[in-house]
Formats: sequence, structure tokens, C-alpha cells
Amino acid sequence: MLHKTSPSTGIGSAAVTGLYDATTGSIAYVAADPATAKCALIDPVLDFDPAAARTRTTHADALLDLVHAQDLEVQWILDTHPHADHISAASYLKGKTGAQTAIGARVPDIAALWRKFYNMPDAFDVTADYDHLFAECDSFRIGDLPVRVLLSAGHTLASISYVVGGDAAFVHDTLMQPDAGTARADFPGGSSDALYSSIHDILALPGDTRLFIGHDYGTKTRESPAWEATVAQQKAHNIHVGGGTTRGDFIALRDARDATLSLPDRMLAALQMNLRAGRAPAPEDDGNSYLKIPLNRF
Repeated sequence: MLHKTSPSTGIGSAAVTGLYDATTGSIAYVAADPATAKCALIDPVLDFDPAAARTRTTHADALLDLVHAQDLEVQWILDTHPHADHISAASYLKGKTGAQTAIGARVPDIAALWRKFYNMPDAFDVTADYDHLFAECDSFRIGDLPVRVLLSAGHTLASISYVVGGDAAFVHDTLMQPDAGTARADFPGGSSDALYSSIHDILALPGDTRLFIGHDYGTKTRESPAWEATVAQQKAHNIHVGGGTTRGDFIALRDARDATLSLPDRMLAALQMNLRAGRAPAPEDDGNSYLKIPLNRF
């Protein structure tokens, strides 16, 4: 399973290992404080076969193998938002490590939207499944490394970014790699206008800040996945927002692009679990869990 480490650049800088999931193009991260050997797992993936509706823990277990190989202690399991294209392994990894879980403070607003789509008025108590709901400007630590939370709405209304130490930020589905552009903003509660603002909040970070993204699918000219670029590289070369793209031009480009995209094939299954931190619905009287799929709603 492909992984790469971006080493710490010195005191106050995280060592970051990204683990690529080829099936969904997702990258999960181990963000570690070298001084204390404490780490956070960010956007971990639970494998899901949509044809068979079967979950596996291969990717999450590989993430734990990386933790053990580096002799780290997991302090946090952090999601940036409820993902539409993969299932979070937060609940599984909490059971394995005992670490605290967290997601954004506005995720209950997403839960309210999806209760209506699924006609499940009593579902998705986000506060019961996550230990912390982080709001804009909240702060915490990974070991001795300070972490600051940015609200990064647009892809979803509740997306957050984690700015770790002095030179790393985990910006999920806002920016892609510079040669791929930006993420879609057409899911319920999404907004290309809000996405533009969030991107520029991120690009206001120091130019040498390493930005770690949530997905990469390659491009027509690049087959190998990549997931790290600096703020300076994004500002200069991002094909959607680099070089001073105006808000109006970005909105027009993003909305036109989004109009051509189909739903991710895991979305209607994934959100039911991701609004529970990746936990399956409670078993029914036969001992099995079931997902509910709305017909003709999308």
C-alpha cells in the first residue's frame, strides 16, 4: 500500500506520513510530534465494497502498522468532514487505540439535512459518536505541537482544516494538487462561493506551509498519486485558483464542472456511517446491520 513521509523540518514541525487508498483516491495521514512520539490519525479510511455492502479494515490496519513502525502513540483520530466517497475508520480505530475522536462543530447541521433525505428523524447524534466537535479558532495539541482549527466550508458546510505546528495544514477536500485544481461543492449544503473564501483563508498561511489534501486521482499527464504542495505552489500553479483567479470566475468554473459530475458510488451508504463516526447502524433483531438508501432523491 503506497505511503510517503514528509519529514519534520525542525522544532515545532510535524512529521507526516500519508497512506494512499487507490480504490477511492483518498489519503489518510499520521501526523506525529517527533519530540513526544504522540500522533493524530487524520481522515482514516474503512474499506467498503459497494457491490457487496461489505466493510473491511485493511487500510485502517495498515495505518496502525505505520504507527507501530514509528513507535508512536495515537492521541487523536480526526475527521475533517463527513466524507461522501469513503467511510471513516474513526470508530474502529478508537476501539483499537482508545484515542479521542473529533470532527467539526457544524456537522450536526449536516446531520439535520441527511435525516430528511433518509427519513430517519432520530438518527445521527453526532455528539454521541464523536468526543469533540471543533469550531473555528479552537485549538488543541498533538503532543507538544499546537493545532489550530479553520472552518473550511464549501465542499460541505461543516468542513474544517487542521493547522498543525508551524508548517503543516490538512485541508481535506478544498484544494486538490495544483495540477488538479479544487474539490466539488455541489453536495447538499455545499457552496462554491464559500469554497472560494475557504481556499483563500488557507492560502493566507505562510508560503512554506505544507498543505496535505484529502484526495488525488492523478491527471491526464500524471499517473502517480501526490498529496503535498506548499501554499506558495498552490498560489502560483493551482489551475482553478492560482495566479489571482477572481471569485466570479472561480464560481462559474466550479459550478460548470460540478454540473457534469455524478454522485460518488459510496455516498448514500457512506454518509449513514460517517455521521456515526464510521459506526454501522445498530443490529436489528436478526443480528445484522442495514443501510437505508433513498430512491429517486438525487
